[in-house]
Amino acid sequence: MPKMSYRRIAGVNGPLVILEGISNLSYAEMVTLQLKNGETRKGQVLEVHGTKAVIQVFEGTSGIDVTKTTVTFEGDVFKLGVSTEMLGRVFNGSGKVIDEGPEILPDEYLDIQGHPINPECRTYPEEMIQTGISAIDVMNSIARGQKIPIFSGTGLSHSIVAAQICRQAGLVDSEMRDSYANPSNNIKDMKDENKGDITNKVDSSKMEKMEKETETDKTINAKLENSMNSINNNSESSSNEKSEKGKKNGKTKKSEFAIVCAAMGVNMETARYFKNSFAESGSLEKTVLFLNLANDPTIERIITPRLALTTAEYLAYEKGYHVLVIMTDMSSYADALREVSAAREEVPGRRGYPGYMYTDLSTLYERAGRIRGRSGSITQIPILTMPNDDITHPIPDLTGYITEGQIYVDRVLHNRQIYPPINVLPSLSRLMKSAIGEGRSREDHGDVSNQLYAQYAIGKEALAMKSVVGEESLTEGDRLGIEFLDRFEKEFIGQGQFENRTIFQSLDLAWSLLRIFPREMLNRIPNNILDQYYDLKSVRKDVIEKGGLDFSGRDKVKQKIEKQMREINI
Repeated sequence: MPKMSYRRIAGVNGPLVILEGISNLSYAEMVTLQLKNGETRKGQVLEVHGTKAVIQVFEGTSGIDVTKTTVTFEGDVFKLGVSTEMLGRVFNGSGKVIDEGPEILPDEYLDIQGHPINPECRTYPEEMIQTGISAIDVMNSIARGQKIPIFSGTGLSHSIVAAQICRQAGLVDSEMRDSYANPSNNIKDMKDENKGDITNKVDSSKMEKMEKETETDKTINAKLENSMNSINNNSESSSNEKSEKGKKNGKTKKSEFAIVCAAMGVNMETARYFKNSFAESGSLEKTVLFLNLANDPTIERIITPRLALTTAEYLAYEKGYHVLVIMTDMSSYADALREVSAAREEVPGRRGYPGYMYTDLSTLYERAGRIRGRSGSITQIPILTMPNDDITHPIPDLTGYITEGQIYVDRVLHNRQIYPPINVLPSLSRLMKSAIGEGRSREDHGDVSNQLYAQYAIGKEALAMKSVVGEESLTEGDRLGIEFLDRFEKEFIGQGQFENRTIFQSLDLAWSLLRIFPREMLNRIPNNILDQYYDLKSVRKDVIEKGGLDFSGRDKVKQKIEKQMREINI
């Protein structure tokens, strides 16, 4: 089909160009605008009414002369040339190379709108991603193939958190998981043998020594067995096969993970931070960056995330990569969507955003997941800054309906110099239950998470009570809850930017905090888990001597406050 060119621009309205006297147009068809100075810009057909057409120009409409600009219709939709050569490269928001390297030689051209995925072909995410951040791994675990946003505010450290996740993300170490499984089996067996006979109890240090000796014997036997196998299989043909297989496996391991980052409306400092962070961690060679800066055209932000997701789909479903997609800032994307809607004079919805914003956002978020029969996956972590830290704003509100949870970055924790400032109470991971537990992380994971939530909420309530009645009126249980609250935020939530904790280290740290309370207070953890992981010697002696904790005085204090408030008519 021949390309048609016109010089019939009727007007320019914001990022839109209106054409008249046009025929044989298609919705979403790509166009090329050639300005009088020879500059070319890309656009796309938004509306067609008879012989009239509305085009959105991705590079902006500044400098367009309505009488001397030529509009050429390409006869096809917007397609991105994709290739594995894109790894380690930097592109602008329109998909053009900006890192002074050679142009990409594409293997395929893919529609940036993607293709709908049959829900029946999706695979449920069940593999936990270990981020190295305790507040996420223990209490808001992320599954491979999940879409979970970071809700943040202006000036907070969400970019640092996202970069740390990119540096440290990986699967749970199966060998370490097996070594942590049932750590006290030998101790249990010895206790059962000596049950009822107090004088025959074995010293704990001897038990630990026996456990270590048993593990050492197993390791030696395994090494001997491997050595015998290698001796028996020393033929030349088998060694060649093994070397070839090893090369293939080595190549797969090295290249199986990739990062695609789409930055929309960010300043130069944020863009430079992401590039430097990936370069310093050695992950730049497996990263694809799409940068739309704050001084770039606003309309370009509409296609930037689609370019990133198209690249991710190619790497995941065609090349077998496990891709982590970071999209920041989705608020800039929504503002660009509102600008186009206003230029088209559409009926606005809440706070001026178009009524179809929910549908539009879903076309981005629903491109995450796993497909049956394909080895790759796409995990999405979109970042959005809530205007005025308002979680009821249309952008986070609609995002929360589509995605599978959220990670909430809190300004109060940030102001207290706690990093990462993740508030676990409003945070949520809806796929956490399917990705944790025995065989995936550790058998006590879910119960420990529930107990941490409960104790943290109790500590928050006790702290609020303290500000009203003073510390003298608090019960012993309230004081202990406040102590847990302070240590939880400083020791568990707080960690360094380059501190990478395994899920097992995070769970052990959680147990060290839960041991502040006597065993009977941990009512969300089953007895068999407590028998295995709870150490009574770690509980504070003063609490044991007082016979545990007493929260009964709290209700009396509440009743007293309510009575005083009624008396003064508050």
